[in-house]
Amino acid sequence: MRFFALAAMLVLSVSLIEAGVADAPADPQSTSDAAAKHAKRTSCLKDAKAKKLVGADKKSYLKSCMATS
Repeated sequence: MRFFALAAMLVLSVSLIEAGVADAPADPQSTSDAAAKHAKRTSCLKDAKAKKLVGADKKSYLKSCMATS
């Protein structure tokens, strides 16, 4: 039974490599930018929650907060 499980894993991993799914992430810089943007948005969301903003006011605040550096 173990042989079949190992064979299935091998076939699956080879097919993923051939399909290009197992490639490394493209650009480390874009990963860093995405992380910075996420951190900024999280900070803006925290501020909006502290100010008890909801609806259109919250959306407007987030938009302006994200625009500032």
